[in-house]
Amino acid sequence: MNDLKFPKQGKAIELEYEFNEPPQKVWRAVSTPELRESWLPKEALANPEAISVIQGKEVRYRLRDDAPPFLESTVTFRLAPNATGGTSLRIIHELDDAQLRKTSKAAANNNGFPVMRAA
Repeated sequence: MNDLKFPKQGKAIELEYEFNEPPQKVWRAVSTPELRESWLPKEALANPEAISVIQGKEVRYRLRDDAPPFLESTVTFRLAPNATGGTSLRIIHELDDAQLRKTSKAAANNNGFPVMRAA
């Protein structure tokens, strides 16, 4: 075997954006349902209501895939003012569906004794 080391992959994707608009304007875009609907449609949400809100700083939503196996995830929007008077926006998307936490069964080729059914 070779000794290659691969970095451990996290369960989240983090993206950072800088906007010229003030934090209040960006906050309205991510937290007001009518404005959010144009770029994050309610069909993508498991629940149209935010699961947590820190007013003006962070909002979290539960998302659900529209195709099987319909996994759920959490997307977090974190806002902070930047040095130029605009907004730094960090989007954190975490796949955390309960289906992924289930314990897996032993592999079919685990070299265990086969169990045969009597005829």
